[in-house]
Amino acid sequence: MPAHSTLCRLGALTHLSEPIPQEAQTEQLPLSSFYKVVDYITIFRSEKRWEAIAVIESFGRRSITMYLWQKKGDQWKRKHKFQIRNLQEWERLKGAIEKLTPTLTGGASS
Repeated sequence: MPAHSTLCRLGALTHLSEPIPQEAQTEQLPLSSFYKVVDYITIFRSEKRWEAIAVIESFGRRSITMYLWQKKGDQWKRKHKFQIRNLQEWERLKGAIEKLTPTLTGGASS
């Protein structure tokens, strides 16, 4: 694992000080072979939960996809999937996120 990806073990959770790039990971994403995984980064991983952002390709088109899987028994099952299909969509999302980000530091609403 590269030096820039540091893991901290706290109980069963793995908290990432930085995301882990695909080349530093040993396990493949739990996706159908229908999709070609171009690259991915794990954002969070525990024994029961896995969050990742991936560049996937299908029908000759690429998208950036955010995934959340939960482990059921010994298999990962997709719980959430969110795709960004083009640069215009990314710009709209980025603008909305940048507008809302300052509210993260605000206190709880009364």
